[in-house]
Amino acid sequence: MDKAEKQQIVNQFEQHKGDTGSPEVQVALLTDRINHLTEHAATNKNDYDTKHGLLRLVVQRRRLLSYLSKKDADCYNKLIKSLGLRK
Repeated sequence: MDKAEKQQIVNQFEQHKGDTGSPEVQVALLTDRINHLTEHAATNKNDYDTKHGLLRLVVQRRRLLSYLSKKDADCYNKLIKSLGLRK
């Protein structure tokens, strides 16, 4: 992920100008990284370090989504709909 792509994701999900730490932004950035690593893991089946890192990112995203669902259910539903999670 290059800086322009990351900035585009931050701009799309930020709550206020310069917001990089809100759960919405963090989940969006993690989802992008997870998607890239999933593609890499599919083509490189014996790359166990990538698979381990991928699992850690998935757990981290799940924790953030759990926190967000308890804190603000409307924002949680909007976020998973826009990211295409939890079909």
